[in-house]
Amino acid sequence: MKRVLAGLLGALAGVVTGCTQLSVKEVEQAAEEIRKRAQQSVKIHTELAGQYYGRGQYKVAIEEAEIALRANPDYAPAYNVLGLVYMNIHEDGLARWNFERALKLDPNDSDVHNNFGWFLCQRHPEEVDLAVDHFMSAIRNSLYEMPEKTYSNAGICVLKHNEFARAKAFFQKALVIRPNYPLAVLGLIEIDFRRGDLKTAKSNITSYMQTYSLSPESLWLAIQIERTIGDYQAEASYAFQLQRRFPDSNEAIALREGRLNHE
Repeated sequence: MKRVLAGLLGALAGVVTGCTQLSVKEVEQAAEEIRKRAQQSVKIHTELAGQYYGRGQYKVAIEEAEIALRANPDYAPAYNVLGLVYMNIHEDGLARWNFERALKLDPNDSDVHNNFGWFLCQRHPEEVDLAVDHFMSAIRNSLYEMPEKTYSNAGICVLKHNEFARAKAFFQKALVIRPNYPLAVLGLIEIDFRRGDLKTAKSNITSYMQTYSLSPESLWLAIQIERTIGDYQAEASYAFQLQRRFPDSNEAIALREGRLNHE
C-alpha cells in the first residue's frame, strides 16, 4: 500500500505543481480519494483470490493474493486466503505461516481463527486444544456471522479424539444457534456410530438423507454405518452416489483407495 500511495501521491504532486490554483483542502481531498482507491484495489484482488480458491484455481488465487500484498503487505485477509490455498495444496508450513501472520496483523479476525483452527484440526491433531482455542476465539466475537459453523468444527475436531461428551456439547451449542444445522446434526449421528449405537445411527442417517442435501461427508458416514451393520446393498447405493455426485472429493478418493477409516 505504501509503495502504491507513494507513486500515486507523486503523480498528484506533479498535478499540483502544474495547477497552483488548487487549494490545500482540494489537495487533501484528492489524496484521500487516491488512498480509498488503493484500498479498494487491495480488497478486490483479495476477494478475487478467494473466488479462485473456491473454484480450485489455486495458482491464480495465489497470484491475486500476492498482488494485494504487494500493494499492502499488512492486509490480513489476503494472508488468510493464502493460508487456505496452501492448506489445500498440502504446503502446510506455508499455510501455518500465513494464518499466523494474518492473526498477528488482526488478532480479532474470527474467520482467520476459524480457518486456522480447522487447519490445526486436520493437519496437527496433536494440537487439538490449540485448535479449539482458536475456534472459541472466533466465537467470542459478537459480530461473527457463523458461530454455528465454528461450534460444529470444534465438535468434529474433538470427535476425532473420541471425546464424545465434549463433541456433543459443541454440536448442541451449534443447534441452539441454528436449529437443524446440517453439520451439527451429522456430527451427532457420527457420535452414535462411534459409540456403537448402530440402530440409532442407521435410523438417523436415513432420515438425514431424506431431509438434507447430500454431501461427501454425509454419504461417507452412511457408507461406514451400513458397512459396519452389514447392509451391503445400502452401502453400495451410497457408494455409487458418492462416486457419481462427488468424484473428486476426499471421501470418494478414500473409497476408491479402500481407506475405510478415512477421516
